Parts: sequence; C-alpha cells; structure tokens
Amino acid sequence: MKPFSQLNIKPRNVCTFVGDKIHIDKVIGKEIIAHHYEIKQSKFPTETNDKCLYIQIELKGEKRVIFTTSKYLMDLCEQAKDHFPFTTTIVKEEMTLLFK
Repeated sequence: MKPFSQLNIKPRNVCTFVGDKIHIDKVIGKEIIAHHYEIKQSKFPTETNDKCLYIQIELKGEKRVIFTTSKYLMDLCEQAKDHFPFTTTIVKEEMTLLFK
C-alpha cells in the first residue's frame, strides 16, 4: 500500500472566503475591492430565487464576505468574471443593488 504522499495528488484550486460576514447595507456607497465570487444554492430559497451570491471583498484594507440573493449582482459578477479583482461601489437604485 502506498502512502498518500506518493499518490502525486495536488490540491485543487479552491475558492475560499476570508473574513467575517458583513451585511451588504454596511458597504452600500463605499468603495470596495471585489476579489472573487461564487454563486451557490441558497440555504433559504424563495419563490423568485434559489441562489445565493458570495462575494469576497476588501473594505478599508480588511477582507470581508457578503452574501446576497440579488439577481442583478449575480448577473454583474458573471459578466465581470474575467476581470476580478476590481474596485467598485455597490449602490441601491430603485430597490436594485448595482455595481458602479
């Protein structure tokens, strides 16, 4: 039997989130750095959305994580997936959250 160290298995490139959760309302209107994101199955699905967006951000030099069910932010992250990390400000326009 071979020991694990000889199996030539390398760790996969796993996206990990660092820092405490921060409520999205606390970052609205503030410049942040969006480092990466994942869209996962929501633990609390609704009739209109069963997905949850996890965003790794940096606010004032501190890494934090935002969880949101905003379909608009999910769509914007998907469109920007090849451009992470980037600076942005999350704004609320007519009940919708957007990157600016």
